[in-house]
Amino acid sequence: MGEGYMLSSYEEGAEKLLEILPSAQMKSEDWIVMALSLAAIPMANLISRNLSLDFDIMFSEPIFAPNNPECIIGVVSESEEIITQSALIDSFGIKLDYVYGEARRKYEESILKKIYKYRRGAPLADLKTRSVLLLDIGCESGMRALASMKTAISKRAKSASFAVPVIAQNTAAMLESEVDGLFCLSRIANFVSTDFYYKTEEKDLDCEEILNILKSSKYYLSFQKSQGDE
Repeated sequence: MGEGYMLSSYEEGAEKLLEILPSAQMKSEDWIVMALSLAAIPMANLISRNLSLDFDIMFSEPIFAPNNPECIIGVVSESEEIITQSALIDSFGIKLDYVYGEARRKYEESILKKIYKYRRGAPLADLKTRSVLLLDIGCESGMRALASMKTAISKRAKSASFAVPVIAQNTAAMLESEVDGLFCLSRIANFVSTDFYYKTEEKDLDCEEILNILKSSKYYLSFQKSQGDE
């Protein structure tokens, strides 16, 4: 599909991904679907429901350059794996102490809060010997995907694949050598932004809407575990 390819919604992206995912293999091997952002939760819910697979959320946060809230220089995951844009860090003369300090601050101030809000404080699903499908709504730099893949590996996942409707062409080429499988609908040479490739502007779900999806899904693993402990 070319650069003019557009999707009407995140859900349509998930439906089209289902057409190219190795569904039979995923079901027979009991893969787990992992949303990499809050926006990807409806997609993860749709895919897990169609394939009768568990899903969970893997949190991460961007690290911005000093005094520039629009320039992302890195990403920290909930296992505190850090991926950085070394070229930007070097060109701006940013000290690594700043990067690690910001990573720790983002973990404590944002990631931990999301874990308690959306997973009721439960740890990430047990990934040992399981194949994981990392899932997001779009991918420009690949930093979040790489940080999440490192987290999956640190949790001893059997394999880590990445699925995304739209992705920058150079990022797709880079990720193919890092992940066990890459599933995408469109590789875009001059990637603009994820929102640009959806026909209608997606409304960000608020906290209650997200929680309603999670509470009503029998495939959301963290709530399954917490309910079993009650």
